[in-house]
Parts: sequence; C-alpha cells; structure tokens
Amino acid sequence: MNLIITCARHLEPETEEELRGFLDEFGDSDPKVTITSMSGILTAETKLDPVEVVRKIKEMLLDEPWSVRYCLRIIPIQRTVETKIEEIEKIVEELSDNISKEEKYRISIEKRNSDMSSQDIITKIAKKIKNQVSLEFPDKVVLIEIIGNKTGISVLKKSDILSTEKTKRSISE
Repeated sequence: MNLIITCARHLEPETEEELRGFLDEFGDSDPKVTITSMSGILTAETKLDPVEVVRKIKEMLLDEPWSVRYCLRIIPIQRTVETKIEEIEKIVEELSDNISKEEKYRISIEKRNSDMSSQDIITKIAKKIKNQVSLEFPDKVVLIEIIGNKTGISVLKKSDILSTEKTKRSISE
C-alpha cells in the first residue's frame, strides 16, 4: 500500500470509484484499491509516486472544489512493514535521511486495530533521529500509520498530506 484514504462511513465503494478515477486520469489504470475491514478506511497501491498523486488531487481540489466528493484524507505512504516495533524503527531510521540537519520534526502516529503503545513507538523512534523536535511547527512529519498488522511509514512535509475539508476551507477564506 502506498496510499491510505479515509472517507465517511459506508461510502467506501463510492470513494474507491472516485480514487480509481483520479489514478486513471494521472496514468495508473490498474491500481490495487482495498476497502479495509475498518469502516471509512481504504488503502491503495499505485505505480505512481504517492506524494505526487496527493499534490495533483490537491490542485484539482483548488481548481474545482466539487471534483473531490468522497475522499476526506489522502495520506502518501513511502514504505510498508509488518507492525513490529523493530521493523518500524529500521525503516524510520532509513527514511530519516529525508530530514536535513536544520529541519525540525514531529512524530505522528495513527493506530487502528492495534494495541501497541504509541509512547513506546515514539520513544524508540525519537532516539534514532538527532534533529530538534517541534510539535507546533515541524518542517517534516514522521508519520506512522498502523492498520492492524501492516504499518505505513512516511517522512513528509505537512503539506504532502491532503485533508479535503481543510483545503476546501482555505479556499473560502
């Protein structure tokens, strides 16, 4: 999986169709989209760059706010691992090269169907990253998305994650 999509409960089929339409338009006519067992959550595997997909959908949203109806949040995932703290640590260490020396970061964890302790994960990961932490104004976000036995990990700028509602609000301001 390299995209996590959230939607309103019970609108997963419509969201899947909308997402497939976007990906097809961007050049991936055969993405693997999965409606998870958790209400309101889909995952997708596309051959396209997930950060680029989010950027393009955000542009569409700014041009035509009505063009995105079902996708609420679209989160690009750079690596996927089994939900094990050692695996997560290893990948975060590799991806933390994307944080330059002067950049500040924060760790954000979203857990679904997991009883892993967020505090344990944060403590272990923070030891691996030497940069300064900024919870309010980070340059990069170390994103840990746990969905049952799979975990998606990304090191992104905040703007690389799409929240359609926040974007639509920013248009009307």
